[in-house]
Amino acid sequence: MTVVRNWARNQSCIPAEVVRPTTTAQVADIVRRAHADGRRVKVIGAGHSFTPAAMTNGVLLSLERMRGVLAVDTGRHRVTVQAGITLRDLGDELAAVGLAMPNLGDINVQSVAGAINTATHGTGLAWGNIATTIVGMELVDGRGEVVRCDESSDPELLRVARVGVGALGVVTEVTIQCVPAFNLHAHETVEVLDDLLDDLVDGGVPAFAGSADHAEFFWMPGARRAQVKRNRRTDEPAQPPSRLAYVRDKYVAENAAFGLVCRVGRRFPSLAPRVAKLVAGAATERELVDRSDKVFASPRLVRFVEMEYGIPIEALPEAVRRVRDVTRNLSYPSLFPIEVRVSAADDIPLSTGYGRTNGWIAVHQYRGAPYEHYFQAVEAIMNDYDGRPHWGKLHYQSAATLRSRYPEWDRFAEARARLDPDGTFRNEYLDRTLGDRTLGDRTLGV
Repeated sequence: MTVVRNWARNQSCIPAEVVRPTTTAQVADIVRRAHADGRRVKVIGAGHSFTPAAMTNGVLLSLERMRGVLAVDTGRHRVTVQAGITLRDLGDELAAVGLAMPNLGDINVQSVAGAINTATHGTGLAWGNIATTIVGMELVDGRGEVVRCDESSDPELLRVARVGVGALGVVTEVTIQCVPAFNLHAHETVEVLDDLLDDLVDGGVPAFAGSADHAEFFWMPGARRAQVKRNRRTDEPAQPPSRLAYVRDKYVAENAAFGLVCRVGRRFPSLAPRVAKLVAGAATERELVDRSDKVFASPRLVRFVEMEYGIPIEALPEAVRRVRDVTRNLSYPSLFPIEVRVSAADDIPLSTGYGRTNGWIAVHQYRGAPYEHYFQAVEAIMNDYDGRPHWGKLHYQSAATLRSRYPEWDRFAEARARLDPDGTFRNEYLDRTLGDRTLGDRTLGV
């Protein structure tokens, strides 16, 4: 018996079988046999989703051995990779050929397949989520057939399938539109939270978000000050921190010391206000220039659970203030910072960025500490703004509540009916969030 757990250890399953293919042909054979036997198949990449999207008691297909770089087109700044490659390894491979991802989030351990399926994003008004960079895709559908789509061959399927939440098939290869390698000038400051909120959006124009190519901030509930990150794209030569400084800041301060503080707060919740002040007081200003992917992402060794919502950017200041009010009245305090980011609109039907520029609010809780009441209270606020939950993070929505928030919901359902007519990739999470299907009449949605 094999117990499979995700990174946060909040989801687990006991699959009937775990398989680790190395090629698309092997994936197709696995799915074909499972379909013939009437068994379900789910796919797991790096296991960094906080939801049970990859959990199954059927066949669990791991992409951990499908991490190769298959082709590089330096003229068009494109690479084709197996979908199990992690964003961290992809960054190194791209740098070696003078390329980079246009934007990344602050965690890079996810597989490419997982990142695009969940619409994982970074911050920046001009940049969409990672799925928007996909210009070609290969996947295995619910009957074990290999399907390919790109800008010239079935471009409509490409548009839809870039964010599939694991419901359309096993993504085996992707072609990514990259950019020439660039550095980021990172400027980290500590600023008063109220001042940031006053400057967040001015007359509908996102003032703070436009203060740098990639701007974000986060703060500990109960603290008056926030840590601000403004990353500017630059041709300046890299001036990275020394190895000693990097270990001190990223491993000792942001992980070892912070983990200790969280454990104290979990054991003695009444000390949480002091914890907030301690964490906020430890934040310092710094400035550096380094390779883009090294600045975007940082090591995250302290385990947590997370909820994140995208809302119309003009609603961001009000929503952040309301979330702050929630944190003041929790029976069990939050022990993790709240993060605020932005991202550009796109046209992918099930993307959280479909048709609107998003402001993002992410709330976290230290592993093992209660979070349900906190997250549910935050979600109630996000519902007032037609909030769309990040597909890889915890939420309590269903197909009934989500359908009206995605104008092309039915277009996605049509693609799902085409690619997985017999429900090979179903599980309880997809039934709840995308709607179950009655196999007899293949009804999807609600």
